[in-house]
Amino acid sequence: MTSYEQSTEVVSPPPLDPECATILANIPPFPTLTLETLQAARQPPAGYEPPSDAVLSQNGAFTIEECTIPGGAGADISVVICTPAQSAPPRPALYLVHGGGMFSGTARQSMPAYMHLAEALGLVIVAVEYRLAPETPYPGPVEDCAAGLAWTFENAEKLGIDGNRVIVLGQSAGGGLAASLILLARDHGHRMPLGLMLTAPMLDDRNNTVSAWQMEGIDTWGRSRNEVGWTALLGSQRGTPGVPPYAAPARATDLSGLPPTFLDVGSAETFRDEVVEFASKIWKSGGQAELHVWPGGFHGYELLAPAASISRDTRTAREAWLRRVLAGGSSTKA
Repeated sequence: MTSYEQSTEVVSPPPLDPECATILANIPPFPTLTLETLQAARQPPAGYEPPSDAVLSQNGAFTIEECTIPGGAGADISVVICTPAQSAPPRPALYLVHGGGMFSGTARQSMPAYMHLAEALGLVIVAVEYRLAPETPYPGPVEDCAAGLAWTFENAEKLGIDGNRVIVLGQSAGGGLAASLILLARDHGHRMPLGLMLTAPMLDDRNNTVSAWQMEGIDTWGRSRNEVGWTALLGSQRGTPGVPPYAAPARATDLSGLPPTFLDVGSAETFRDEVVEFASKIWKSGGQAELHVWPGGFHGYELLAPAASISRDTRTAREAWLRRVLAGGSSTKA
């Protein structure tokens, strides 16, 4: 396993947003995360129940279906499909890749945070239940995500989806997987979505940016936890020169040919610098990217502090971008 020495002097971290700081101060300290404690870390809080069909349906506003489909290497995976009952097909769709550090999280857990977008824009949500590391290391998780996107395109008419208006959305670890599957699609000539939305994406296994060092011990997802997540996915290859961009998208040097991409991140979180660099690479490659760095936001602030002003602004910015992208254009082959 490769480890890094701090490569530059790190000054004091940026200030937290006051509303976010209040929330963060009341979150109990996270236990130390190691490969040996991943199973315990996967367990939800006592009394937590994953969202049932009845909960997700929001009193009949949505219909919920779960399908078993072929994943990577012949494995079976599932997708959860949430369809607005009041909008008429063909509908635009969000293909949702959940977060969880590469080793935890579920499709159902991720869906409630994006139901407001489905309601506001008449979107179908297709959430993929990819297999988790370390039991399924790279390339299994990204292959599952790519298989789920291909299945969504192939079954778009049956699902009441407009195949020309599919947006891939990945959050945290899911953001890294979403970027990876887009690079796979580009390089293998597969159908591309209309747009790509990356919310606080986990992009760089090298884990050696200024923000990664700066926010250790402060952010909800610090550098040491990030190292464990990447090691779960990549094993002893983490941080070595040969890691491909399909495993860690920050390794890509050419980001041309991507669909219009939205990226957001907090200024007070571990992933800040890798997200900013990824957006810069898209611009350098002649692509289109919209980047928001929310002042004082920690990792997951919009989920843990939903009433904070920057959380409300974050949701507004995401919806506005989606409206613009869905209003024009169509997805194509790379």
